[in-house]
Amino acid sequence: MWIAVVLISLALVAIVFKYLWRTPGPNPFDIDTREPLKPMVFDRKLKNKVLKQGFLASKVPQDLDAIVVGSGIGGLAIAVLLAKVGKKVLVLEQHDRAGGCCHTFTEQGFEFDVGIHYIGELQHHRQLRCVIDQLTNGQLQWEPLDNPYDKVVLGPPENRRIYPIYSGRKRYMDELKKCFPGEEKAIEEYVRLCMKVGKGVWFVGLLKLLPIPLAKFLVYTGLAKRLSVFFRYASRSLTDVVNELTQNKDLRAVLCYIFGTYGKMPKEASFSMHSLLVCHFMNGAWYPKGGASEIAYHMIPIIEKAGGAVLVRAPVNRILLNDAKEAIGVSVLKGQEEVHIHAPMVISDAGIFNTYQHLLPKDVQIMPAIQKQLSMVQHGDGGLSIFIGLDGTKEELDLKADNFIIFPENNLDELVEGYMKGNREESSKTNPMIFVASPSAKDPTWPERKPGKSTLTVVSFANYEWFEEWKDDKIKNRSTDYKELKQAFINNILEAVTEIFPKIKDRIEFVDAGTPITNQHYIAAPKGEIYGADHGIPRFSPELNAIIRPQTPVKNLFLTGQDMMMCGFAGALAGALTCGSVILQRNLHLDAISLARKAKNCNNKKKE
Repeated sequence: MWIAVVLISLALVAIVFKYLWRTPGPNPFDIDTREPLKPMVFDRKLKNKVLKQGFLASKVPQDLDAIVVGSGIGGLAIAVLLAKVGKKVLVLEQHDRAGGCCHTFTEQGFEFDVGIHYIGELQHHRQLRCVIDQLTNGQLQWEPLDNPYDKVVLGPPENRRIYPIYSGRKRYMDELKKCFPGEEKAIEEYVRLCMKVGKGVWFVGLLKLLPIPLAKFLVYTGLAKRLSVFFRYASRSLTDVVNELTQNKDLRAVLCYIFGTYGKMPKEASFSMHSLLVCHFMNGAWYPKGGASEIAYHMIPIIEKAGGAVLVRAPVNRILLNDAKEAIGVSVLKGQEEVHIHAPMVISDAGIFNTYQHLLPKDVQIMPAIQKQLSMVQHGDGGLSIFIGLDGTKEELDLKADNFIIFPENNLDELVEGYMKGNREESSKTNPMIFVASPSAKDPTWPERKPGKSTLTVVSFANYEWFEEWKDDKIKNRSTDYKELKQAFINNILEAVTEIFPKIKDRIEFVDAGTPITNQHYIAAPKGEIYGADHGIPRFSPELNAIIRPQTPVKNLFLTGQDMMMCGFAGALAGALTCGSVILQRNLHLDAISLARKAKNCNNKKKE
């Protein structure tokens, strides 16, 4: 009996090693492609020549190797990875500029980011930093945020408590211990659990890269949970884990505060997902110099150098299939006409719902394998963003390179649940959670680009259903009722923001909000969600992660981005690496780690 178990285990290990360390395909991380820094470009017209190349059939390169639908970081990253091994890739974006949630927009002279607020794990020796450096040839620069980088605000103005969140594992714990004397053991155990669980995320990628029969074997025998601490904790809610550690309600709230970064209230959030965010920011947070548009700006030329292109105002209305139901290209709507573009491979960064429910014909949508995947996911909650333009410098307005996460009380689950289940008129008067940051204060190039001005960005939740009745109105000319509802949300949130930043009260020159239907229009979010498919506990089951993988049931059609792995910039980038691993038949995650180690060793030798 035991001999059989040992033999089976050894066979499994051999197969896993074979697929983890296989190297038959070309390696986009074979050499370090970083170049000396070039002068930053601030001229908007020059940048728009890269970011806003409008679609024309005449601009489509010949003999394409792949077409990517969507220019978010998941789409651009897979395009660059393929370009680095000589593939000619066309990226198509329905919006009027490239970048997805990495794009910026300008109103009344103020520039706003829409999705990049801060990113962790960007120390020079880390895998994520190595990947980004290679995808931009080392041209994307990062500025660290202040320390503390986050400040958690609990309670009403008359009883406000502010808890700073510091980077560095020891300092993170030491500062929390100062705020919560007597809770030392709870804080230490929380950090220990987060680090232990977060480091086990590699098993998620493993399930997506192994042959599906083997992945299913690991799932249905229970071995996935036995072998992976990430999956053992995935089914446990954040609330349950934290409540076991402490009875202190403020500490519970502080340990849970970052749940807004993936969009699920603590009692519905997977502790495993939460642990990833804690690990992600444990050693600090960074912001791109020059703003979020720098990301796409430095990736697109690499795609073009390989013969590809990134074209905007190019809404893909369907994926073209041959008689064998294999993907052979896409159709782009140009006015009332369809332009057919062919390639041997189609990669979708449009999200699982758009890809399966809108881009495939009905007879393919009903395939059991596709319906199985769709039954395992649901739409995430809608996002609400408010953009504030201010007259004054960061020094005059007391704005810093940090973030405030504001809660009216410490009962986070009750706050969010009551808000999301309320009717729109009632909920417009409440704030269960708001994230507030100043992009202008984080960017050292801002004073040169926008002297005498500043910005704030606010992010919160909102139900798509509250705004759905106006979804077909023209984007800049929606009805008075819509504008009044939006203004009610703005007024209520502004009141909370000006209590934290009192110096901005008389300095507001511009304010507007993006609702779930705004997200639907600009980033093609089906229900206004900003994190793709829902990130609740079911999202992190071993079964889902074994079945939803880059390969789709349609031959030559692949998935990349947030819905492939998980939400956010780093999550979508991991989705692109996983997709690239399948296409190139090698483990790009390990290739990136290997290059990061080489770069670190090289730097150490130079220092010596």
